[in-house]
Amino acid sequence: MRRAAAFLAVVLCIVLPGCTLSRPNYVAPDVQVGQPAFVRAMEAHTLSGLVQGNRAEVLVNGDQIFPAMLAAIRGARTTITFANFVYEDGAIAREMAEALAERCRAGVGVSVLVDAVGSSKMPKALRRMLSESGCHFARYQPVNPFALKRFNHRNHRRILVVDGRIGFTGGTGIGEKWTGDGRQEGHWRQTDVRVEGPIVRFLQAAFVEDWREATTLLLAGDAYFPPLPPRGDLAIQSVKSSPASGATEAYLLFLLAIDAARSSIKLTNPYFVPDDRMAQALAAAAHRGVEVTVITAGAVGSTLDRLVRKASLAHFGRALRAGVKIHEYGPGLLHAKTMVVDDQWVSIGSANLDNRSFAINNELNVTFLDRRLARRLTEIFEADLTSTKPVALDDWKRHSVGYLFYLPLVPLRDQL
Repeated sequence: MRRAAAFLAVVLCIVLPGCTLSRPNYVAPDVQVGQPAFVRAMEAHTLSGLVQGNRAEVLVNGDQIFPAMLAAIRGARTTITFANFVYEDGAIAREMAEALAERCRAGVGVSVLVDAVGSSKMPKALRRMLSESGCHFARYQPVNPFALKRFNHRNHRRILVVDGRIGFTGGTGIGEKWTGDGRQEGHWRQTDVRVEGPIVRFLQAAFVEDWREATTLLLAGDAYFPPLPPRGDLAIQSVKSSPASGATEAYLLFLLAIDAARSSIKLTNPYFVPDDRMAQALAAAAHRGVEVTVITAGAVGSTLDRLVRKASLAHFGRALRAGVKIHEYGPGLLHAKTMVVDDQWVSIGSANLDNRSFAINNELNVTFLDRRLARRLTEIFEADLTSTKPVALDDWKRHSVGYLFYLPLVPLRDQL
């Protein structure tokens, strides 16, 4: 049954028109990262503003991410809202479900939302445990043969909010491959963030948007949206993007930041499949002297991952010719989605550098204009570079024609 469902997913992803989107050739404003004009432009075009008074902790790989999440869940007193694209089987999946179920039995209001396609491998026993413990459980967009146009619209956001006061987001799914240190075969390299302060209200807003679409239930009240006093000195922006609002926010977030770069761009993303305008922006940045370095996924993972990697390689040419440095991560499958621009602007979230994230999925990224956090992400980036292999332009040229053969496979990637 699961194989049949997977086959249907592949077929639909090819034939449905949502797999591609033609965008205007946006002309970016002449602003620079760090200038007030950049902040105002980013706020205007992503429909979200900087929120003052927060603190944040960057979490690297499952070794840090899951203990922090579980500690927050086990300390919940009023509510937990949890959304994820991927929920699979395994020890960490059971531990997370048991922690949520225990809080439900203790009287905490728990709402769990998983994507119906991305979490198709979630065991029924875990779903039953949550429901029988009193948790509110829902699946986002179950496959409906009478609404196939909506099949491609997936909830790719990762959100955990505890008591309306502690928030987590990034790209982590719930499964064994997200555990560990990101340096072992079969385990994924991931970066997430834990936040406290007024910004948590905006993470909660992203969850309730998805929840009401899936259930028609409107969550409100102090249990979900308590007064949030300042918890630090960070200004954070929460950018949510979805087809319902035109799905341009995530796209413009990346485009504006790249066009506003003046010294450096450090981009970490597993799926480097920029459209023409995004590729042009990266090339233009390199031509004007910006040091552009990209870390993307290498030849590890499933057979499909390896095949689609070759399709992704077809998009490297323009960037490499312009002087963009592209490195492929080796020890595990890279899954972190971060960007550092001019050593002061940072993005962490769920959006991939591809058309699915920019046009079809619900996505959530948080951004920071903070040099301390930029230094931390730069340290992580440089550590990752030691486990990469650079893509040489001459090597790419020798195989470029062959890569074109794999281009039809780009829409097939699971897009985790």
